This record gives sequence, structure tokens and C-alpha cells, in this order.
Amino acid sequence: MKKVAVLMGSANDQPKMAAAVETLQSFGVEATEHVMSAHRTPAKVGAFARRARDEGYGVIICGAGMAAHLAGAVSAQTTLPVVGVPLSGGAIGGLDALYATVQMPRGIPVATVAVDGSLNAALLAVEILAVTDEGLAKRLADYRAEWGQ
Repeated sequence: MKKVAVLMGSANDQPKMAAAVETLQSFGVEATEHVMSAHRTPAKVGAFARRARDEGYGVIICGAGMAAHLAGAVSAQTTLPVVGVPLSGGAIGGLDALYATVQMPRGIPVATVAVDGSLNAALLAVEILAVTDEGLAKRLADYRAEWGQ
């Protein structure tokens, strides 16, 4: 099974991204956490994104606030699915991060969930991985059945 990278722009974002890691682990998906900034450590972001497929990742989740360029910077460097989580904070409570995450240029897609929606980002990552993993698809169906969906 492929693993999922959970990136965040700052260590301070970890509490908002914790639900992603916990949800992935509850499905038996290996999740790794990384702190890297599209603005402070762009070379690190690019290098990680370029080698992620070779390192066994199937999806990359990126959480960032304010300018929130992390998901777009990652997507520009990989063909893996990237899920952006705009994070609240700053003067307008995450609306800036939402716009920055969802407004990617043509050819650089980022799937975007709600502000602070790291749990849904993890579920989307599980859905993506479950396309080719029957066991994971079954666990996802069981999860949905528990929620009456």
C-alpha cells in the first residue's frame, strides 16, 4: 500500500493537521509528517515533491495558512494527487488560505477541502488509494456504513 505525506507550512500547524494523520492511521495507511514552507524552504519542498513517488507515496496532503502556497508548490513538482488544506489564522480567518489553495493555474491541480478540513483531506486520500486497493476500499465502505452514508 502506498503511504501518504502530510506536509505543513509550520510546526504551529500540527494541531490543525493532526486529524489527517490520525484518520489515515485508523485506516492502516502509513502517514508521515513533514514541516516545510513554500516560502522559507522552497528547495526542500521541491526536492520532496520530486522524489515522493519514488519513495512510495501515493498522495500528498498539504496544510498551510495565509498565502498558502505549499499545495501549489508541491503540485507543480509532482504528478501525484495533492490535497490542499487551507488553514485558519491571519486577519481573515482562513479565507485567504482558501482562495490561495483553490485558485491553482491550469495544469497544476490541487484538490481542496474546507478550511481546517484535515480529516476530510485524509478521507479523500484514502478514497484515492482505495481505487487500486480492495482491502482499503472495504475499510472505507465499512467506515461510511458506520456513519450511515
